[in-house]
Amino acid sequence: MDTPVATQTSTPREVERIVNGMPTSDGAGVRLLRVLTQDLQRRLDPFLMLDYFHSDNPDDYIAGFPDHPHRGFETVTYMLNGRMRHRDNAGNEGLLTAGGVQWMTAGRGIVHSEIPEQEDGMMQGFQLWVNLPGKNKMTDPGYRDIPAADIPELTTEQGVHIKVIAGEVLGVKGAVQKPDTEPLYLDLHIPAGGRFEHALPADFNAFFYVYEGEALVGGRGQPVKTKQMAVLETRAEKGAVSIAAGGQALRVLLIAGRPLHESIAQWGPFVMNTREEVEQAVMDFRAGRF
Repeated sequence: MDTPVATQTSTPREVERIVNGMPTSDGAGVRLLRVLTQDLQRRLDPFLMLDYFHSDNPDDYIAGFPDHPHRGFETVTYMLNGRMRHRDNAGNEGLLTAGGVQWMTAGRGIVHSEIPEQEDGMMQGFQLWVNLPGKNKMTDPGYRDIPAADIPELTTEQGVHIKVIAGEVLGVKGAVQKPDTEPLYLDLHIPAGGRFEHALPADFNAFFYVYEGEALVGGRGQPVKTKQMAVLETRAEKGAVSIAAGGQALRVLLIAGRPLHESIAQWGPFVMNTREEVEQAVMDFRAGRF
């Protein structure tokens, strides 16, 4: 099989802003870096949140995320290192291991737990929240564990290794395809001196997060450092993304999707279109109707 050739692209998008993220804790005290925060939800529609957790100190993660509810969106958990056990009130149970992805649709409501299944060692990964359109917010909840072996991978002629979690790149379809938001979720390993270029629909919002190395972005080669998120401009005349590595290898997540252009009403783990719908979600959860 021939090595895929990078897509011919138009003018690359430049960096609109760089986000350093906010150290915080969630669940029962899991320490993490929140890089897509609530103030960016409208700008990066349909994406609501991105957390990065990375520690070899069990005190930072061992208590995990005990039972908690969600309604109105999807959670995507991608493990780089470590193991996480999922259980929910729909009877689903699974073990998320290194390189694997859990894609959960909360829909009308689900209560689940995410507990580490290790007592020491590295725990590293991401959780992304993807909004659902209003027409689907009360759909049946769903859950899918995708082991690393089931996530398509490819390598370009420049040696860029790509894990295609969602969407499609260079003719390779990812493990997940979703209507409405059409998310693209790529884990890119770019060798020193290498470059990744790919076309994006002009109306897609896009960002990437550097978790190893330093990226040089767009036609200007703007540097983006480790543990920084770069929001890419969304302009009709800029239909591509270009990410290069300098003198060392680079690892980044590239995420893009079609915006919903709907109102966002959020209270904690409930994301709906109106305040009244959020209040109903709170009442339904307290009444045990999830």
